[in-house]
Amino acid sequence: MKKFSILIANYNNGKYFKECYESIISQTYSNWEVIIVDDRSTDDSVEVIKEIITDDPRFKLYENETNKGCGFTKRKCMEFAEGDLCGYVDPDDALYPEALEKSVAEYDYAPEIVATYSRMMMCNEDLIPDKTFPKTKEIYNDKYFFNCPVQFAHFFTFRKDIYLQTQGINSELTSAVDQDLYLKILDHGNPSFIDEDLYLYRLHAKGISQFKSKKNAKNSFAKVIHETMKRRDLKTIDNIEVPDFYTDSAEIFKLLNYQTRLFYRIKNRARLAFKRR
Repeated sequence: MKKFSILIANYNNGKYFKECYESIISQTYSNWEVIIVDDRSTDDSVEVIKEIITDDPRFKLYENETNKGCGFTKRKCMEFAEGDLCGYVDPDDALYPEALEKSVAEYDYAPEIVATYSRMMMCNEDLIPDKTFPKTKEIYNDKYFFNCPVQFAHFFTFRKDIYLQTQGINSELTSAVDQDLYLKILDHGNPSFIDEDLYLYRLHAKGISQFKSKKNAKNSFAKVIHETMKRRDLKTIDNIEVPDFYTDSAEIFKLLNYQTRLFYRIKNRARLAFKRR
């Protein structure tokens, strides 16, 4: 029975953690652990989490010595993970009861896959479901796939042995951290799509996705894409040269626009070839 490491990078989300915790202990799959790394929260997160997880050895809480940011903290989670499979859950979100069971079943059915991903339910601040995130779909993974526009997000799980073959999450990133992880894992193989909601995503004013520094987020995203292009040894895209060094996001997003058109041409050719069989 595979062990699953649920990874939680926390910063100032103590007020929401109880619902996350309750969704984890309600899982139908039993062989799991939870690794929580707190990034020097300024609220009462550590005290709240300690009180909730007390006397449950399946939960392990660690604290950064100073505030390090999302990339560093998520990378730190992986250093403590002991599971065969891993997946991040934000402390202000929650899982459906069968999220782990259905994810693990995909690896049992197809051991060659490197990851799984599912649909997610968008919720209000009280975690009341509103509607399924509409953009998640089954992807066509190749070296030109950069998940732009977004086609998958939560609940993303991955094999630890595959993660260890990558450079790991970029610890310097403060945003686009999940994107960095997705693309590094997909360098090594294909994922399996679970066509149902397994993740409850809470929308609230303080969520990292609503963070005000959009310029910083755009920069981080562009850096991740550029690193992926270099890692995949893409010299040109539609005859436009991939720069050796990252300079500005506009240059990378120009490449992405060309890449998106190229990707869909390749995807459509593959579909036509499949239909002719």
